[in-house]
Amino acid sequence: MKFTRLPIALAIAAMPFASHAQNNTLSEVVVTAPRMSDPLVVVTDPKAPQAPVPASDGASFLKNIPGFNVIRKGGTDGDPVLRGLAGSRLNVLLDGAEFHGGCGMRMDPPTAYVYPEAYDKVTVIKGPQTVRYGNGNLAGVVLFDREAKPFAESGLHGVASAMAGSWGRADAMGDVTWGTPDYYVRGSGTYSDSDDYEDGNGAKVHSAFNRKSVNVVGGWTPDENTRLELSAVRSEGEAAYADRSMDGVIFDRDGHGIRFEKKNISDLLRKVEAQYNHNYIDHVMDNYSLRTKPPAANYMWNNPDRETTGIRASADLGLGQSAVMTVGADRQENEHTLRTYSGTTIVSVESRTRVKDLSSTTTGTFGELIYLLADKQRLVSGLRYDRYSADRYNAMTGAAVGSADENLTSGFVRYENDLSAATTAYVGFGRAQRAMDHWEATTYNGITATRQLDPESNNQIDAGLLWRGGDLSASVSAYYSKIADYVLTYSSAAQGSCPAGTQNMMSGMWNCAFNVDATRYGLEADAAWRFADNWTARGGYAWVRADNDSMDVPLAQTPPQELRFGLDYGAGPVTVGSLVRIVGRQDRVHLRYGNIVGQDIGETGGFATLALNASYRINKTALISAGIDNVFDRAYAEHISRAGATISGYDPATTRVNEPGRFLWLKLNLALN
Repeated sequence: MKFTRLPIALAIAAMPFASHAQNNTLSEVVVTAPRMSDPLVVVTDPKAPQAPVPASDGASFLKNIPGFNVIRKGGTDGDPVLRGLAGSRLNVLLDGAEFHGGCGMRMDPPTAYVYPEAYDKVTVIKGPQTVRYGNGNLAGVVLFDREAKPFAESGLHGVASAMAGSWGRADAMGDVTWGTPDYYVRGSGTYSDSDDYEDGNGAKVHSAFNRKSVNVVGGWTPDENTRLELSAVRSEGEAAYADRSMDGVIFDRDGHGIRFEKKNISDLLRKVEAQYNHNYIDHVMDNYSLRTKPPAANYMWNNPDRETTGIRASADLGLGQSAVMTVGADRQENEHTLRTYSGTTIVSVESRTRVKDLSSTTTGTFGELIYLLADKQRLVSGLRYDRYSADRYNAMTGAAVGSADENLTSGFVRYENDLSAATTAYVGFGRAQRAMDHWEATTYNGITATRQLDPESNNQIDAGLLWRGGDLSASVSAYYSKIADYVLTYSSAAQGSCPAGTQNMMSGMWNCAFNVDATRYGLEADAAWRFADNWTARGGYAWVRADNDSMDVPLAQTPPQELRFGLDYGAGPVTVGSLVRIVGRQDRVHLRYGNIVGQDIGETGGFATLALNASYRINKTALISAGIDNVFDRAYAEHISRAGATISGYDPATTRVNEPGRFLWLKLNLALN
């Protein structure tokens, strides 16, 4: 399926566009397409019923936001991609803490440890348009946050949900808080399980998974302006993968943190915040626990782990009547180790010794200013400086093999103008720098990691309009980006396609990573229009074009354009909705080149899918929703999917990992107030 790029873009761009969100306008019972609420900011409620199928991880949740794609590997743990940028170019923070997975082949991106419904709010900031949330946000920032709601009097409130779906899918979540004006305790638990799904051809895909987590938070609130909070989290899981020779048999996360907040201290010192977080990831992958080992292969396992410690402090300063500045500092420490085995018998992971292959620190300072130029005009800007240091070691011997020290700068400035009560226009320029990450150093430069790549530098212009009216809300945003020293990867059985001196042989593949210059530009839009009583039309559009300027070819791993259109009907307690997703063909590829998440496999044709949903509010406490995804049981794969692997007991490998076929689901949401 092929459709013209610019006419669709211009047709959507011709609509009026959105401004700041109002809670009583165009509400959604089943969320199908979250909308931009402020310039380059999307805020959505992960506890609201979602369609298509409610997400089991963070990446699946984000894919409904215009500009996001997900690289599929199996039934869960896909990698989120924003505007064609993936991996460490997209910062993900959970309750203010940034952490990273352990697997060098991205079995466990940070979003793999997220059960979205356990959080209260998800915020996406697109582009390098903030400096508050760590280093490297070339694509943007995603924040999964729990919110502490003060108790005026002692009480109990909470939510719970349960979902059942095709292929044995079963999810459950409970989140309960007890509190007084002085104290509160919050506990949540999640569970998600699925058998292998089938694609539209009826072929079984190696994709079963099981996830569970427990989170406990305790807080002290001696007054309405003060909060001290302690938290702890434990999660476990396993997942089968259709794109590789191993599965993830252990995904363990242990974390704890402390957070302090004080508001309304003085006219100058409006607010202070400080937090400490520690996360430990223990991950085991093998080729025999969740599949039949190939007869000629050895038993193999890898056991990486990663320990991340972070501290952050900030203060909001009131600079007169027209300006507020946030200043702060943060530091992140990472240590990564690995132990591996390959042999004719099974041995335990505890029988082998861990070897440290990375120790790194990132220390940053930042300042972000909101300045009112006039009654309806604002200037938002920020500056950030990071000092990044890394020591790398041979993963087999532990011998020191290389180090890196980088000075990284980021910043942005954005002008916003409320043209009317309903319309806001904005234009901004942002810059962000990112150092070579651990996987670019080891997976593509070899276990010796002696080569140091130059830091990426993204210089980007963003501009757009937002409109918010009683019956119509919409937004459009455009961006133009020049990335100097973009880290491009190559992976193939063929030797000789990498710059001289960069090639590395691992697992029978030649790999390399090197710097190129790239140009990117694109457009995103969303709209919701209540065109008649009880009827609402919704739409979203995303398009990006990217070029590898150094090699005069398309930049690999660029998604095709995508259009979504939905129609909802709501009357009393009943809503019925539909969502059509149309994805264009992509013929701008660079075979075997890409990033640490995946490489281009080849051109793809377009496709279209239909999803249906309905909900019924039983009473103030209970809401039941249901849906059918991929109604016509279409067999298809996303352009930036991973390649299918040959797995014993399953149908022959597909070129890409195919998406699920027709999926039916039923969900119950309960609220305790």
